[in-house]
Amino acid sequence: PFVVKCMFCSPPSPASSYTDADASSSSSFIFNRRRHPVQPHWFYCKQVESKSVWLPFSIIDSLQLEETYNSVQPDPENVIVRTDGGRYDVQLYDDRQRTAVFWEEEPTEVRRCTWFYKGDNDSRFIPYSEEFSDKLEAEYKRAVSTNQWHRRLEFPSGETIVMHNPKVIVQFQPSSIPDEWGTTQDGQTRPRVVKRGIDDDHDEVPDGELPKVDHLVFMVHGIGPVCDLRFRSMVECVDDFRNVSLKLLQSHFKKPLDDHAISRVEFLPVQWHTALHGDATGVDRRIKKITLPSTGRLRHFTNETLLDVLFYNSPTYCQTIMDTVAMEINRLYALFMKRNPEYTGGMSVAGHSLGSLILFDLLSNQKNGSPSLSPSVFPNAGGDAKQVRHQQLDKRGKFEDLSAVLEHLGLSEYKSTLDDEKIDIESFLLCTIEDLKEMGIPLGPRKKIAKFVKERLSKQKKVEVKEESSPAVPPPQPAEAPDLSAKNLPVANTISSIHVDYNYFAVGTGQVSVVYHSLDFEPMNFFALGSPIGMFLTVRGLEKIEETYQLPTCKGFFNIYHPLDPVAYRIEPMIIPDLDLKPVLIPHHKGRKRLHLELKESLSRMGSDLKQGFISSLRTAWQTLNEFARAHTSSAQLQAELAIVANQIEEQEKHAQEVSEHKMTESPEPLKEDEPQVKIGMLNGGNRIDYVLQEKPIESFNEYLFALQSHLCYWQSEDTALLILKEIYRTMSIHPEQIAH
Repeated sequence: PFVVKCMFCSPPSPASSYTDADASSSSSFIFNRRRHPVQPHWFYCKQVESKSVWLPFSIIDSLQLEETYNSVQPDPENVIVRTDGGRYDVQLYDDRQRTAVFWEEEPTEVRRCTWFYKGDNDSRFIPYSEEFSDKLEAEYKRAVSTNQWHRRLEFPSGETIVMHNPKVIVQFQPSSIPDEWGTTQDGQTRPRVVKRGIDDDHDEVPDGELPKVDHLVFMVHGIGPVCDLRFRSMVECVDDFRNVSLKLLQSHFKKPLDDHAISRVEFLPVQWHTALHGDATGVDRRIKKITLPSTGRLRHFTNETLLDVLFYNSPTYCQTIMDTVAMEINRLYALFMKRNPEYTGGMSVAGHSLGSLILFDLLSNQKNGSPSLSPSVFPNAGGDAKQVRHQQLDKRGKFEDLSAVLEHLGLSEYKSTLDDEKIDIESFLLCTIEDLKEMGIPLGPRKKIAKFVKERLSKQKKVEVKEESSPAVPPPQPAEAPDLSAKNLPVANTISSIHVDYNYFAVGTGQVSVVYHSLDFEPMNFFALGSPIGMFLTVRGLEKIEETYQLPTCKGFFNIYHPLDPVAYRIEPMIIPDLDLKPVLIPHHKGRKRLHLELKESLSRMGSDLKQGFISSLRTAWQTLNEFARAHTSSAQLQAELAIVANQIEEQEKHAQEVSEHKMTESPEPLKEDEPQVKIGMLNGGNRIDYVLQEKPIESFNEYLFALQSHLCYWQSEDTALLILKEIYRTMSIHPEQIAH
């Protein structure tokens, strides 16, 4: 049996407890029900873990659907309502379907719902069909107007409804036939809750998304067809990230949100895995033929995920991946602008895992008007990029005199000091740290000069080695188009035997030689989540990223990672190798460090204080012994031994103090706005690049157990989403509110 619970009602009571004493309360309720007709709410059906689940539209979307439904005539071609922030279209008439706009997805059924029942093994309320709901509503109104209850309603489909009173309506299963009072022969059947209308808090119906968008972010996935341990698609994971960002806007940007200064940030998924593994490339079919039959599930997992890394290092499939990502981003951008012609906000890109490396290579090869920032040579199959790069380095590395060098290093104030020592450009390159120290040049400038000299000599040596080892090369010929007939040649002459040239551009990133398409916009920020960029650049042979280098069309670059992520690598040490700088600790979204991290730091400081106190006490004791020895003995040997021990204690104390000061200087506390920040090249406009999340208390117990989960945690990470929102709205001079803890 089904129990139907009405909207605005208290929990249902058993039918036997309903007596004539309830007549007065029923009459009052009848009057209220006449004044408050049922408010329809719109639902859509979605497949969740192979089950059909009915989910409510947001309040904004449902009201818009209802208003459109009541105000227009049925017209299948024109009546389309945008929902979910414009990511879906709902066709009100004809098929009543909800269709995805920006990606491929099976259309889902849409219902205008007024009556609901609770499933057998589910706490969710499931809406009746619109036709059945209309019949129930008609019978309900008839019972309310005539005040005739305990009526049994039988429907052709087999359902039997007994309306006890306005508060309790019972539906019985077709197997049990009740009498007028709802009594069945089998007393073991139980009622199930059903509702008329939807409560305000039904399934936590979301308020909805505002139509205006402040900023657009394209998110590129990593390896494999799924993005988390729940085997969800990229679309579902980005949905989670978007929902997290909407909640953070309500909690951390409430005032500008209430003042209508901001609206929301839109996140759109960029998918490339299907294009690589689809029928067009045929790679899966060929891989399947050579895959061994043993450990089938493990090999299938490897083929679906880990091989993507190898594919990206293949010139053939790297081109497919690059084409897909660039064209998909441009397609999404064009479609978004077509649907939002008045949009004036900015754009950013974000990549997870391998997706961040794809974006980095793509952004490194964008064109802009400044030849000093963007490579003038783009990948080609002729292998001429290296030669031009060396020419560019030679031109860029030459300085006419010492003044130009000092100006380049920002040390022009020491020109007179060097002139007094009669130092020119040649002798300058021969100076050592000791020479500079004797001239009275401070430590900071000495480090800069030593670094410049080291890099200059290293480049000069590489050029000399290359010139000695390379034979005379004829003038480069124009690159010819690849011969497509090579696929029909013998094995020794196939495309797989062609030499692959790894080009080194102004940044020296060593990508596979492929063609990189231009994006139709210039992104403001690039967010890398759990990124292996640093590792790949190192494996490609890149030793250092020049401090002057920045992405040609993107000014912001943020490397965000979890401390236990086995795939993530840092970027800052590649820009300033000599500076041991810890990453920026991302603040917890509730406004403070996690408790276990504070406890760990407190214990560390306590241990340091105890050690320093012990050394100080030991030093005092040795000084006392020294004085005692002087008073009672004239042994020179004893005096010497005591002096040695005292000096050792003094050295240990001095070392402990230096270590303590060093740790205080490089503490991983979040940088405050008013504190001077270290300039880390130009890759992020001189600002910090590496940002590390705080590990959870349970994760600190076993790093290996949570390693894989740490690599997939970003989609639901409030701290990650808040950092992205802060950096996006910082460009609009809007900052988050301080959250009390």
